[in-house]
Amino acid sequence: MTTWRDLFAPPLAVRTVTIGLGVWLNAADSLITATIMPSVGASLGGYAYFGWAVAAYLLGCIIAGASSGQLAHRMSLAFATILAALTYSTGCALSAAAPNIAAFMIGRLVQGIGAGWIVGFCYVAIGIVFPERLWARMFAVTAGAWGVATVIGPLIGGVFAQAGNWRGAFWAFGAQGLGFALAAAILLRGAHPKNADTRTFAIRTLALLALAICLIAAADIAGDKVLSLALLVAGLGSLAVTVRVNGAPSERLGPKAIGEPQTAAGAGYAMIFLMALAAASFGVYGAALLQVVFGLSPLSAGYVVSTEALGWTLAAFLVTGQPERRWRLFVLLGGTTIASGLALLSVAFGLERVWLVASGGTVLGVGFGLSWSLATQQILSALPVEDRATGSSSVPTIQMVGGAVGAAVAGALANLLGLSHVFTPERAAFAAPWLFGAFVPVAVIGCAAAERLMRPELQVKEQSPASLL
Repeated sequence: MTTWRDLFAPPLAVRTVTIGLGVWLNAADSLITATIMPSVGASLGGYAYFGWAVAAYLLGCIIAGASSGQLAHRMSLAFATILAALTYSTGCALSAAAPNIAAFMIGRLVQGIGAGWIVGFCYVAIGIVFPERLWARMFAVTAGAWGVATVIGPLIGGVFAQAGNWRGAFWAFGAQGLGFALAAAILLRGAHPKNADTRTFAIRTLALLALAICLIAAADIAGDKVLSLALLVAGLGSLAVTVRVNGAPSERLGPKAIGEPQTAAGAGYAMIFLMALAAASFGVYGAALLQVVFGLSPLSAGYVVSTEALGWTLAAFLVTGQPERRWRLFVLLGGTTIASGLALLSVAFGLERVWLVASGGTVLGVGFGLSWSLATQQILSALPVEDRATGSSSVPTIQMVGGAVGAAVAGALANLLGLSHVFTPERAAFAAPWLFGAFVPVAVIGCAAAERLMRPELQVKEQSPASLL
């Protein structure tokens, strides 16, 4: 029987705190950026680039997160995390000082690289530093960090936006990145992966992954409908090739199971990708639509959007410690709830009811909270022991890939609906229901992947001793 006290007893306590700090940095950044993006768009003329603002950040996160498993084997976690934090702070400074939208995107890319490394190393630490019996509670700690960000993030972003100083928010987070670097130097000293990773660095896989995300993101701003569709198809095709190349031992960034959806672990990764893709539209356009359609202040809009993270946090703590016999129920219920939340958001914007939007965001978050930590633990348990370091770091990477694809698709859809240059209340009210309703079928497919992940016969087969040899 595990308790919360186990996580905060020496020698795990300092590492638990460090992981929480790292996740907070990424979570709060996401919520603050969602709150201030309308101000950035007005200042730099970037309304057509809302999807790119998220996609550029996620591209950096993906490239960094995909390499974090191998990098963690080649250097100490302390040194790697310090490097990540300094990179993140540099990106914040570039975004804060940006004279135009292009420079802002470069800053977001660098910022994303730093954040991706931070989160990836945090997940690596969970998989190799903490005993398996504590994984579920550690994933709940990461949800708790999101919960803190839920309360504080929109407040910070709203204060800076309403003061007409969105740049100050990035300067503030750059300073926090420097503080995190100092904390990592002290708190992660001596933490190393247990097994050496002698594989060559997977350059081809990383290059293909970057190409896929760039092609998908380019579909957002292509303008021409045929070209947008062609870029989207090319990007998804490149993503499929990336998964195939990842199967080669010399090019593996994540476990081979990522390309095997017929397995429990592969189905779990598919679930994470699809659900993150489906929910991305709310994070990208939620705050902007609330400000334009309902006339909310940046602070108020930020708090409405943060209902997703609040619901996620509360539900995550609800399922922590639940007996394993109930995991299947919670994961399947979570997937259904995510699809229901997106449908409710579509209806809420169609009816123009703020309280319904907040309810839809909460339902969406509850779905993730009910399923995410349990699904993640189930994925790691289904992997061979030697794949768990890269397998754990692949969880946030796959989530970010899904988010980047979802952001780009949402941006392309928004531009097709006329939001690229005419972000008026009338146009936004027309487009909003489509921006969320179009992703409900994606979430439904994600539910099918969740069902396969939790099939008892697959779990028995893949957790047999022979599979770990």
